[in-house]
Amino acid sequence: MLLQPRKTKYKKSRKGRIQNYDMSAKSLNYGFIGLVAAKAAYLKASQLEAARQTINRHLKRKGKVWTCIFPDLGVTKKPIQVRMGKGCGSVKYWAYRLRPGRILFEIDGVDMESAVTALKSGASKLPLELKLHTKI
Repeated sequence: MLLQPRKTKYKKSRKGRIQNYDMSAKSLNYGFIGLVAAKAAYLKASQLEAARQTINRHLKRKGKVWTCIFPDLGVTKKPIQVRMGKGCGSVKYWAYRLRPGRILFEIDGVDMESAVTALKSGASKLPLELKLHTKI
C-alpha cells in the first residue's frame, strides 16, 4: 500500500522549488543509524515504499525501521492529447520535497553491519545521493 494523505487542505498544490539545507532534521530521534539526503529531490511514494521494503527484507524483519518522511505533495498530470488550458489535471502521484540534510530512515535493534548493508541496499532504490549518519 502506497503512502498518501487521507485528507489535504487543498485538492491540488504547486510543485515549487527545493531550496536551502534542512536544519530541522539533523539528529537521529529513534534509531542509532540513519539514511540522510545529500542532494535535493522529489521522492515519489512508490520509490519510498520500494526502499522501505528492501530495508526490511535485508534485516529479515528483525529490529525496527522508522520512515521519517511522508509524501504529502500531490503531483498533477494531464492526460495525453488534451488541449492546453482547462486547469492542471488530476493528481497522478504523491511526492515529498526532500531537502539536503533530511533523514529518511532510521534503524535500531540490529547490529551495525546488517544495518549498514540494509540502508545501502535501500539507498540503491532511490534516485539521489544519500549518506549514512550514526549516533555517536
